[in-house]
Amino acid sequence: MDITTILGLLAGFGALAIAFILEGGTLGALVSVSAALIVLGGTFGATVLSFTFEELKKVPVLIRVAFQNQYYDHHRLINEIVRLADQARREGLLSLEQNLDEIDDPFLKLGVQLVIDGIEGSLLQGLLETEIHCMEERHKTNISIFEAAGGYSPTMGIIGTVMGLVHVLGHMDEPSKLGPAIAMAFIATLYGISFANLLWLPFASKLKIKHKKELFYRELCLEGILSLQAGENPAFIREKLLVFLDRKQRNIQPGGSEE
Repeated sequence: MDITTILGLLAGFGALAIAFILEGGTLGALVSVSAALIVLGGTFGATVLSFTFEELKKVPVLIRVAFQNQYYDHHRLINEIVRLADQARREGLLSLEQNLDEIDDPFLKLGVQLVIDGIEGSLLQGLLETEIHCMEERHKTNISIFEAAGGYSPTMGIIGTVMGLVHVLGHMDEPSKLGPAIAMAFIATLYGISFANLLWLPFASKLKIKHKKELFYRELCLEGILSLQAGENPAFIREKLLVFLDRKQRNIQPGGSEE
């Protein structure tokens, strides 16, 4: 579980609620079913209109990803590649086939399989880079869903406020009710801005961070696969891959936390 996601949500919405109470307000005054329906329903509708069903059906999974703590053990990856390189140097590339079932990472497993199949260096690099590129495009689309929702939400809040004010102006003959009615009208704007800046846009930012971490891991893996295919010295491969890590990470033992 990614504790920062939970802490961020609690801190963000909690700070707003506490500040409102300190100013003498009550949480009940912030509850408006109609405003929530306008903002959430309008945002949902606009977002659905912007994307295909195939893209939108991933949203529950993406929200789960935002709450999950993804860990990439760079040292374990480097050690595994060096071990494979050492075996290939002693027994030949074909000997690696017996180790394929022991490789957990699908990208590394694909690369090693292509190396065993004798795919030429430039073709191997091109294929694996295409795999990474396709991953990037999928992630960009996933992130853009939340960015779009973050853009629509404040606008829907303004629409809700305008609708509320139109209703208020239609009942000018009841001055005693104008104040509460106007206050309720502005709840929609509060909802729109709050949901955008405390939910949708932070979710997009969280997915961007996770995307960058996975991309870095894939690029490290790609460099290792190309070195393996080129038959480079295992000790040199280790040093070359360690360059990808900062000095603090280089001193972390395999299995240790790099987060």
